[in-house]
Amino acid sequence: MTPTSAPPSTPPSPPATGDGGKPPEDRRHRNRRRLLTLIVIVLLVGVPAGYLAIAAEQSRDSGRKSEAEAAATGLQPIRPAGFRKRIYDLPIPAGASKVRYYETNNWKNSRLYAQFDLTSGRLDTFLNQMGTNRSALKPGAVTISKRDQKIVKWDFSVPDHLWSGLVYKQKAPLPTVDVIVDLSDPATPRVYAVSTATA
Repeated sequence: MTPTSAPPSTPPSPPATGDGGKPPEDRRHRNRRRLLTLIVIVLLVGVPAGYLAIAAEQSRDSGRKSEAEAAATGLQPIRPAGFRKRIYDLPIPAGASKVRYYETNNWKNSRLYAQFDLTSGRLDTFLNQMGTNRSALKPGAVTISKRDQKIVKWDFSVPDHLWSGLVYKQKAPLPTVDVIVDLSDPATPRVYAVSTATA
């Protein structure tokens, strides 16, 4: 009698797997992955949005400043932007104090009116950077016209002031700069300047 062969043994079933044959993700790993995904989304969306908001606010501030300057009708207690100083060839020193300026424009001429205080040494620096020197200042010379004085309410007829002036002419299209310096206090002279650029 032939012995009955035992049925082949069935191999044990492999554990349940997720997609791709990987073991299923436990809750801790799933939560960490979702958290990382959320952080990445926040960084990708939030950071650029933050930069855009900051840029928009800076643009609004710049626009308000430009509007205020455009609406101004006299000397403003602010320092002119660097590009204005270059256009008008008026190198106001970094150490100048009580800086005020006003700009006018028409189809033919543009003018920059500036007023500021300096130390005696910085006055020499200012004049040298402009292309002249202190010896060009003529005592008692009022080189700024009555018309320009009226526009910014300057009065050089005030007694007991030591006014000295010069006119710094340059070849067109470079501007002409009229300068008056109040040397009543030699330690802190005050400069009045009108730079005229002709189109």
